[in-house]
Amino acid sequence: MLSTISIALLSALTLVHAAPFTEIYTAGATAISSTSVYKPTTVATSTSTSPPSKVKPSTGATHTVIAGLGGLHFDPENIVAEIGDNIEVHFRPQNHSFAQSSFSSPCKPLLDAHNYESGFFSGFMPTTSNEAPNVFTVDVVNKDPIWFYCSQTKGSHCQAGMAGVVNQNFDGPNTLAAYKKAAALTGTSVSPMRVQGGVVAPPKNP
Repeated sequence: MLSTISIALLSALTLVHAAPFTEIYTAGATAISSTSVYKPTTVATSTSTSPPSKVKPSTGATHTVIAGLGGLHFDPENIVAEIGDNIEVHFRPQNHSFAQSSFSSPCKPLLDAHNYESGFFSGFMPTTSNEAPNVFTVDVVNKDPIWFYCSQTKGSHCQAGMAGVVNQNFDGPNTLAAYKKAAALTGTSVSPMRVQGGVVAPPKNP
């Protein structure tokens, strides 16, 4: 049988060694908890479920349009483009713009079903003698007709025939000639409230 002294000695040794073990175990558990081993899974899931960017680089042809070339008109004014193409508008003197409208409301901004402006607008591009330093580029995202006009009120540019179309339906009554005829009967042109729907930047190939 163990003596009373031996039992006491064994108890003391057990207490001495138990404390470090407990501390080491606790520290190890804390370290594992603070490492948050689930984070890599969370990051991977977040990356894979992120929605793709809606802004995609254009991979099609570039159609160059000159605003104000030799007078109040766009050149060309009737464009046939494919999905993925882009329209690059260059601006000559004096102060023109490139705005989208509907066929039914010429010389006015395109509106959506809630009467919010939904079309593109370059803003005004003033220049005195040379071409404006920036161009306005719009991507063609579908084959629907795109009606556009210059919203400059000084000189009534739209009413004077400064308008055009991308992908006109040549088999229907909504022709560019009909648009211009209706535009001539409108009052003052309306400019959209802000630049939108395209990119204002120096030309890629000046």
